[in-house]
Amino acid sequence: MLKSAAMPGARVSLMALFILAFGSLGLGGCAFSDPLGAGAASSVQIDRDELLATTAACHLLRVGQWNDVAVTDAVVIVAADQYGLPVDAIIERSNQMVRDYSSRPGELATQAIDACHRLEDLTGIVSALVRFESNGTLRTAWLRIDDAEIIPGFAKRTAAELRRRKAIGLVINSPGGSVFEARKLGRYLRANGLRTAVDGYCVSACVDVLAGGVERYVTPDARLGIHQSKVPQRYSSHEGGQRYVADSFLYLREMGIDADVAIAAAAIPNDEILLIPISDALQTGLITGVVDGFD
Repeated sequence: MLKSAAMPGARVSLMALFILAFGSLGLGGCAFSDPLGAGAASSVQIDRDELLATTAACHLLRVGQWNDVAVTDAVVIVAADQYGLPVDAIIERSNQMVRDYSSRPGELATQAIDACHRLEDLTGIVSALVRFESNGTLRTAWLRIDDAEIIPGFAKRTAAELRRRKAIGLVINSPGGSVFEARKLGRYLRANGLRTAVDGYCVSACVDVLAGGVERYVTPDARLGIHQSKVPQRYSSHEGGQRYVADSFLYLREMGIDADVAIAAAAIPNDEILLIPISDALQTGLITGVVDGFD
């Protein structure tokens, strides 16, 4: 079942807002401050012009991904605040980059992805999508999916719904299903700066969806379960089965999660479930935080 869910307000704090508006090339803006409770400015030294270009490129990544001017990235807001970058300067550089790379969009996209990673290192903040309402207030809508099996086409449908509802994340409770679809969706969530959360149960392939979030939340009573996945026919041999386990290991490592979770899952028969304690989920990086709930 699909429906909207509001993100707990305490989870995102903006002391002020980064407001976006289109200019002739699609960008413009005004005031902002410190999102997500960022601390003091980083001691890392960086050339100011290079920092401006990096910040502008990361901003362009989110605008381009979502084809929406009312978006940016958390690291853009924090970097601008920490390093005193004027918003007008960021917008001007963004517009210039659009012009400069008009015939090389792929090169700009690669540069933009790298820029967001670099700002993560500089600010200590996770690169994540930030959305705004038309009045400049923070948009905190999540897409909720409850009790849905992950079947062929699930990733495409969910991605389309996330876009339609202009969500900042996905709350998912599912008994699992297709590992292929789960990882396809997980990679989409990660690439597009979206968060994930579980407030009920998430087992089997659902855990791979959870792993894709740039930030991953659960409620205290959430249940996360793992076991051996059913090996597809193409992996029917012993060697193929080992490769399937290796794929699980590599996927979790790609998501920045302790890949020992995949090894633990491989030891549990497919008709059984190993519930992961919240403390272990935090320790392995499977989740990044615990919240009270979703309105």
